[in-house]
Amino acid sequence: METIGPHVRTIPIRCAPRKAPCPTCGKLGHRKAVHNRQVRTIAYKEVVFLDITYGEYRARCRCCTTFRTTPPGVEPRALYDNKVRRAVLDRILEDGMSVERVIASMERDFLLNLSDGFVYDCLDWQVRRLDLADHRRWVLAHFSGTLCVDELHLGKMTLLLATDPLNDLPVAFALVGINDQPHMRRFLQNLKTWGLSPQVVVTDGSNLYPGILAKLWPDARHQLCVFHVLKDLHVGVLDALRRQRRAMSRRGNRGRKRRRGRPPKRRAKRRGLTNKEKSLFVHRHRYLVVKRREKMTRQERVDLATMQSYMPELKVLREFVDRLEALFEEDQTESLAWRRQAALVADRRFHAVPELAQALEMLAAEKFVKMIAFLKSRASRRERTNNHVERVNRKLRHEEKSRYKWRTRRTTVRFLVLLLDGYWRRERAIRKRWADDPPTEEPEDMASKPTTKGHVA
Repeated sequence: METIGPHVRTIPIRCAPRKAPCPTCGKLGHRKAVHNRQVRTIAYKEVVFLDITYGEYRARCRCCTTFRTTPPGVEPRALYDNKVRRAVLDRILEDGMSVERVIASMERDFLLNLSDGFVYDCLDWQVRRLDLADHRRWVLAHFSGTLCVDELHLGKMTLLLATDPLNDLPVAFALVGINDQPHMRRFLQNLKTWGLSPQVVVTDGSNLYPGILAKLWPDARHQLCVFHVLKDLHVGVLDALRRQRRAMSRRGNRGRKRRRGRPPKRRAKRRGLTNKEKSLFVHRHRYLVVKRREKMTRQERVDLATMQSYMPELKVLREFVDRLEALFEEDQTESLAWRRQAALVADRRFHAVPELAQALEMLAAEKFVKMIAFLKSRASRRERTNNHVERVNRKLRHEEKSRYKWRTRRTTVRFLVLLLDGYWRRERAIRKRWADDPPTEEPEDMASKPTTKGHVA
């Protein structure tokens, strides 16, 4: 049976005028020869060549001796045009394909047999074409004044990332070998050198930030992430619940003697649950001790009351959680927050529980002033958590580790630059559409609108 080969098509292109400008300085040179070469382009299920006729020119400047012309969309000495490169990049950056799947996809759709080296060359080619200085100027021009900073561990390297949560934008990143204060200081110093002057800096409770931020931006408010603060405090509550529940479970068979021999066929009906069964119920519903009351369902409220009837000591833990939620309310004054903090720390019932006493040490005055920095001004209230940079970190970890596993510094930096370039370009396109066709009800501040949450989160 005769096999029918793919359809081969040739597109002639001529770019050999008598005079052509030097690619470096633009001075015209005279043509000395005419050459011909073929370059592959893409078409679905077809083999398409660009039959390029180009000229070789004698330079009249000191940039070079001779130079050659090339048509738009084709790199000098390239075997594939830029359409092939764009198709490869779209599959890697937009579609989330690995290198092996990209090669298989290009061979199936466009009958191209690409190599691994060409795929990596496409990534290098795109990085060389980026204007990162222009992106940096645009980010600084639209900076909202709130900065989130966090670190992410990528194998043997650490990614330092800064984002603008109100504009939903990555600001800058650095890939370092050690996560310590000198590297963090150098990273934030570069942001200050670029001209970044935040009003609020949101971080987690790491010891890397307080001294550096106080030195670089003394006028900026340092906000500790309320989400991380409550998470750490809830750990102490759950530790206390675990200890109390295990103590009740160990009391399950105390004082009861088991009779020797087989048990009688007819057992007396039990009057209630044993301590072990109550302990198991508490264990299965332990999340209700730290869950916000306004988010509980009717059944969950009933279960919480049942837990407290089984273990009356849980009432102290639940009251501690309720007062923590009131401690970080947004619609309170700063003086009210300090009064609530003083009353909470002075309560002897909480100091009687070892785990809660240890949690209260985290609410010391020198730390609590950074926890409620969001109450000092209207601008500070707009962002009091570090969740935005955490979402960007998870996105980058998924893209870099789960799919591609770039493991050298060069390949990791290259890939991160291309990902962040995509975020910046999407945001600039959205803002341009807003400027060309504004909505009927425009928000008070462009920085307060939700923009590309779906792309970064």
